[in-house]
Amino acid sequence: MTRLSAIAGAGTAAALLVLTAAPAGANDTTAALTNSGLVLTTNSAIEMRSEALSISETAVKVRYAFVNTAPKDVTVTVAFPIPDIVFDGPDVTLNIPKDAANFLGFRTTVNGAPVNAQLEQKAVQKGVDVTAYLRGLGVPIQPYLEATDTAINRLTKAQQDDMVKRGLAMNLNDPGDATRQMIGLWTLKSTFFWNQTFPAGKTVTVEHDYTPSVGSTAGFPVAPADMMSSLAKYCVDADFVASARKTMKAGDTQPNLQEEWIDYVLTTGANWKAPIGDFTMTIDKGAAANLVSFCGTGVVKTGPTTFQVHYTNFTPKTDVAVLLAKPG
Repeated sequence: MTRLSAIAGAGTAAALLVLTAAPAGANDTTAALTNSGLVLTTNSAIEMRSEALSISETAVKVRYAFVNTAPKDVTVTVAFPIPDIVFDGPDVTLNIPKDAANFLGFRTTVNGAPVNAQLEQKAVQKGVDVTAYLRGLGVPIQPYLEATDTAINRLTKAQQDDMVKRGLAMNLNDPGDATRQMIGLWTLKSTFFWNQTFPAGKTVTVEHDYTPSVGSTAGFPVAPADMMSSLAKYCVDADFVASARKTMKAGDTQPNLQEEWIDYVLTTGANWKAPIGDFTMTIDKGAAANLVSFCGTGVVKTGPTTFQVHYTNFTPKTDVAVLLAKPG
């Protein structure tokens, strides 16, 4: 059995943000779609009265209830940011559920009716937007696809050298080889968004679900030095480490576990008029034999594989990070 450690203000999931798409001169919204892309800011009219979130390795589902407290209807652009996909070397293995534009199978309904959300994606390297540069070369901005590497390898040597200079590519072959094997290196930022009208004084229910991209690694560290990052990010404690070590047999150098991670953007939930009135998050570890750790206060076990936190008047300060340790 693993213990779920607690850190105040942590332990839940991604949230919606408001951006402007209202008529000029309106006072109800405070952001805008600009040439640089979506700008995420706060909103002074709409309250998130409740949020019910569930996270597992196969599905993320969330249900929001919003109320427009302004005396007139407010039309805004609502955005949902997906955790960054970072590809920075040949040893990175990414579990991307889909290769299509909607790579997570993201779906949204508003008051039960389907919404066709748009997707904005940016390629970023060291804080610099390189989307236009890559597209100018005919290179897809998804860095993890075979088609992306194929496009890079079709470039001229001068173009490839320029990408390497910018930190956007590397050659896997020895420099003395006659041929090159190039791969792309950058971060993909993705945001789903749509225009939404919130009627004055009315409740609007927004629901969405998607298949998360689950990071993983073979093996599980047990040495204190190896655990330092996990201690803070996932609130791993001594009980969790002890449970992991129980899977070791004579002669083993590490636990017989596979480490997996699920991240969820939550801090954007602080962009609404008031704190989240009623917040519930359920984490499902998938199998009774799996170990799980995440940060949260007042964690309650609600089933053989599920754990839940519940907060009122909640202002998220950190994002959600879930650590799973699976036997084998």
